[in-house]
Amino acid sequence: MSHEYSIAIHGGAGAMSKGKLSLEQEDEIKAVLQTIIAEGLANLKEGQSALDVVQKAVNRLEDCPWFNAGKGAVFNHEGKHELDAAIMCGKTLDAGAISGIRFSPNPIDVARSVMDNSPHVYLGGVGAEQFVRDHSLPEVDNDYFSTDMRFQQLQSALKTQSVILEPTSNDYKFGTVGAVAKDRHGNLAAATSTGGITNKEYGRIGDTPVIGSGTYANNSTCAVSATGHGEHFLRHVIGYNISARMALAKENLESASKHVVFEDLLSTGGSGGLIAVDSDGNITLPFNTEGMYRGWGTSSIPAQSLIYEE
Repeated sequence: MSHEYSIAIHGGAGAMSKGKLSLEQEDEIKAVLQTIIAEGLANLKEGQSALDVVQKAVNRLEDCPWFNAGKGAVFNHEGKHELDAAIMCGKTLDAGAISGIRFSPNPIDVARSVMDNSPHVYLGGVGAEQFVRDHSLPEVDNDYFSTDMRFQQLQSALKTQSVILEPTSNDYKFGTVGAVAKDRHGNLAAATSTGGITNKEYGRIGDTPVIGSGTYANNSTCAVSATGHGEHFLRHVIGYNISARMALAKENLESASKHVVFEDLLSTGGSGGLIAVDSDGNITLPFNTEGMYRGWGTSSIPAQSLIYEE
């Protein structure tokens, strides 16, 4: 089936057993996701580019403290926040990525600026922060990202001397955020943003800002944004893996995506999920965890949102 335009978003995948969230919290999260999808569909209908639409969608997710990106990002081992993001244009294969930045309220905007205003694809740490200042992009204090529930999650991790990838009894707000879209011009785009994992050390970077792993877009195949245990997504080069299966093995989007989520990832013990859209506007949202915050819609399907497998 072909759709004139399509959009999908995610707010993370993990151990989201029914009952951990109240019905009111579930409804609130789903309403947020559905509203963002409705806005994205309206923008796509107007003829806005997929690239602009996925950036705006991720902006909204970064601003919502339910998710592990922007406001509400997790704490690292030092009790601070380090943020990563990436964006990619399927038409040109242009991309921008940043990691380890500490003061930008919307990391996806920095990634977009790297793509548009730099000869480079990927900037990290203090260099990325200097780029932010040189281009007069917004900055905030690092504690802007803090929430009490994320702080309690860090305390749990410190007590057990571990990193935390899943929600604890002190924290239900979980998840890297991302968006993929196809616009009316036939172009694809993907964007992803994250605070990483709780109690991370040594400047740890996951798959989100790595083009071809957590974020990838190519008009000839698909656009992908991933969420989960980043080390495994890096090992399997998830985004490009799906694209290559489509281009070389002639698999369709759903088959290629399910293979990497339910075979490749699980083969090394990786958990998580992804959202993807192909050049016909078809959407798939597979995950191998108990739940994934997700929303989607197309030119012929109104805004939808779910948390669990239903």
